[in-house]
Amino acid sequence: MDQRIKEAVDLFTDVMVYGTEKVIKSVDHPLWKEYSPEQMQMLKLISKEERITSSRLAVLQSVHKSAISSRIKKLLQKELIRIAETEDKRTKVLEITDAGREVLQQSDKALTDYFEKLLSEQIEDQEIEQFLIIFRKLKEILKMDGV
Repeated sequence: MDQRIKEAVDLFTDVMVYGTEKVIKSVDHPLWKEYSPEQMQMLKLISKEERITSSRLAVLQSVHKSAISSRIKKLLQKELIRIAETEDKRTKVLEITDAGREVLQQSDKALTDYFEKLLSEQIEDQEIEQFLIIFRKLKEILKMDGV
């Protein structure tokens, strides 16, 4: 294996794990105190997929379906998501509500503001462009159109 690929995987994993922890601790916004990172991620996934089953959410969040159930219950109680009408009554499909979109929009703004400050102080514009080019290619390679 090319050592650069191994290093890229290691760096990506480190950024995802430790970066997520740092962001969660650093972003000071009331929403991030009210909702767990897992709930926010779930809301984002439901928004991107538009309509999604709990089984698909469990796969995307890499957890057992029982963990998904409690997150769904909390988001339903806060009316951030709803159970969509479907022809097959046995399958529950979830979709985001307007209130959920608003929460997501506020969260995205807080994240964008945080990263804008972080990046503008430490990363050059051309490096940001390179990052975007690489991640667009990676997304295309992985065919992550819905995610």
